[in-house]
Amino acid sequence: MRFPTPLIEGRLVRRYKRFLADVTLADGSLVTAHCANPGAMLGLNAEGFRVLLSPSTNPARKLGFSWELVEADLPGGPQWVGINTARPNALVAEAFRASTIAPLAGYETLRPEVPYGKASRVDFLASGPGLPPCHVEVKNCHLMRQPGLAEFPDCKAARSARHMEELAAVVAAGGRAMLIVVIQMRATAFDVARDIDPAFDRALQAALAAGMEAYAYTCAVEPGGVEIAAPVPILTPGAPPPPARTSG
Repeated sequence: MRFPTPLIEGRLVRRYKRFLADVTLADGSLVTAHCANPGAMLGLNAEGFRVLLSPSTNPARKLGFSWELVEADLPGGPQWVGINTARPNALVAEAFRASTIAPLAGYETLRPEVPYGKASRVDFLASGPGLPPCHVEVKNCHLMRQPGLAEFPDCKAARSARHMEELAAVVAAGGRAMLIVVIQMRATAFDVARDIDPAFDRALQAALAAGMEAYAYTCAVEPGGVEIAAPVPILTPGAPPPPARTSG
């Protein structure tokens, strides 16, 4: 996923009210950018961090910029991290079209936002000839507290726990269900931040025990764009080994 226009560099002043961020641009001007991230953003929102914003092309939009990337001082060294939680679904759809997500090999269509469960919508419903429909839930990950270890969530995630319960119900009814964690940074493994949200940890492990599949993919993140790069192991008990890396 390449950014359609060059990103604008600045320095973070503060992130507040969950969805707002004040940023000082290179020319010294102060702008307020939309922060499409409802999480705590632990380790990503320190004053002075270098950030990249995408300019809006909609003249009617109230905020002229969206916060896309931050160069965070993470364990193991600084790196660019994607913080826009609206991006992972597009990244999965792009990788699906390029046939680089091995667990979805053979599926031909990926329909977004399909109703299921108790008033929920699954991120994608995959379908293909001779294959069972597959419910695909996508989660964004950008928390790193130990070198190389990506974690989710970074705050209480009751809605995500409910998704795990509903995916487990899909499997119990004879269907196929899958969690894809998109890690918008470099990492070597993924695990649940169970000290932050033990309820999500229990829900995920119960879903895995019921037969839900789970996969985690790192991303190559750079100022020009973000793309899914490679699968990494999930350390959560019950998770399957990572699939072999494929190329389109």
